Amino acid sequence: MEKIVNLQIEHLPEGQYLATSEDVPGLVAQGRTMAETIEIARDVVSKLIESFRAHGDPLPPALEGPQPERVKLGIPVGID
Repeated sequence: MEKIVNLQIEHLPEGQYLATSEDVPGLVAQGRTMAETIEIARDVVSKLIESFRAHGDPLPPALEGPQPERVKLGIPVGID
């Protein structure tokens, strides 16, 4: 089963990207590109889920329940 996790991605002054999520407390991922940052965030979410389950902690509400039928997704585009 897959779930949608909303990310907030910030472009840092050093040129890196930082991802956090209100849906998954503790999610912090940083990468050189936005794509790399998203991939790292996906891995971090998987590790957090493993940790929640290993410790008997409940999953965050965004990771439980049915998946929405529609998802609103914003994507960045370069405009020169």
